[in-house]
Order: sequence, then structure tokens, then C-alpha cells
Amino acid sequence: MSDLKNDIQRLEASTMTDMVESRLREYLKRKSFVPGDALPKEQELADALGVSRNVVREALSRLRMLGMIESRKKRGMVLTQPDILGSLERVLDPLILGKNTLRDIFELRLVLEMGLADLIYLRKTSEDIAALESIVAQEVNKQQKPFRVEHEIAFHGKLYQMTGNDTYMRFQKMLLPVFEYVLDYEIQVNGQAEVGKVTHHDLVEILRTGDAEDFRRGMKAHLKPHFDRLKA
Repeated sequence: MSDLKNDIQRLEASTMTDMVESRLREYLKRKSFVPGDALPKEQELADALGVSRNVVREALSRLRMLGMIESRKKRGMVLTQPDILGSLERVLDPLILGKNTLRDIFELRLVLEMGLADLIYLRKTSEDIAALESIVAQEVNKQQKPFRVEHEIAFHGKLYQMTGNDTYMRFQKMLLPVFEYVLDYEIQVNGQAEVGKVTHHDLVEILRTGDAEDFRRGMKAHLKPHFDRLKA
């Protein structure tokens, strides 16, 4: 690439590696790289940026860790489609997250579930309803008392699955440890977890006979105890 020096703004030798990484990102976007495209060689990039090859190698290593590039035999480094949730999966552990972060993530889960309605009604099947009924049948009674975390996870996990959205489902699985941790903590402190006036059984009935707006209202009532606690 003879015009590479014109494509990437030259840097001073003292520039930090994160600046090299930033310039590389800008270059990839400006030149409209797509997954599968080969990147210039390390030395070409170093010459164009005016930095050492080691600095470029470190910047490329960061992009590799993010899943943006990978090394392929006989082609060198190529752009890849990054795994946007991969890094989050590695750090979403309740044992290493602070109280405020756990609260924020739990709030995110609540908001996500409020937005499930339209996708669920677009893709739900009679088999899905039967699966939810089976989950509800394992609960002691229609009032969800005594409360069981495993029933809550099974029911809401099925709702995410019904959206048919892979990213949604994967994100929900990532949030499960946080969700379980927060509920367990609540049970330890209060002796129980409150259940909204609209139960799992009620939500299944809404899915059977109501529309997306009915379900949205029902889910809001179901999650109300959680939202109420956020006001405290």
C-alpha cells in the first residue's frame, strides 16, 4: 500500500500505545474495512505512524483481545466481526462487582424485561405457552409462595428465549448470576422475596388471551416490588 502514509496521520515517537490504537481504529473505519480484509503489515503501519514496530504490535494486540482482528495463516492480521458481549461475560461476576454496579445491572435487567412484549408477541407459539405452563405447574401455587429463585429464573429465561433474539438471550444468561445474587441477598435480609400482584400464572394467561400492551402492563405489575425497592 504505497499511499498508506497518507491514510494514517503520523504520530510522534513518544505517543502512547493507546493513541496508536485510536489511529488504527480511525484508519479501519475511514478505509471501510470489513471482516475478512487483511491489515497492512506491522512494519508498514509503524513506518506510516512514525513509531516503533513494538508499539504497533502492542496496539494490534489490544484489538486482538477485543476480538476485532485475528491472525490467519498466509494472510497475517485480518479484521473480524467482534464478539460484542465476550468481554462482559468475563467480568459479570457478582463477587468482583461493587454494590452500586450490581444495582445498576439489576435495574438494566428490569428495563430489558419491560421491553420484551413486542418481540414475544411477534414470535410466540403454542409450544412456548405450554412450556411456560409447565414451569408454572412446578410452583407450589398460583401465588408463587413460597418464592423460589429457580422458578423465577426458569420462567423469565423462557420469556427471553421466546423473543428469538440471540443477543437478548445471551445477555440474559450473562445477567443471571447478578439476578440470582441480588435475590438471594434480599431473601437473606428480609426472609423472603416479594412477588407482584401479577404472578407467573397471570402472565401466561395474558400471553394466551391479551395483546402486547396487556403483557407490558402485566410485566410492570409483576416487577413492581423490585421497582419499589429502587425508590428506597
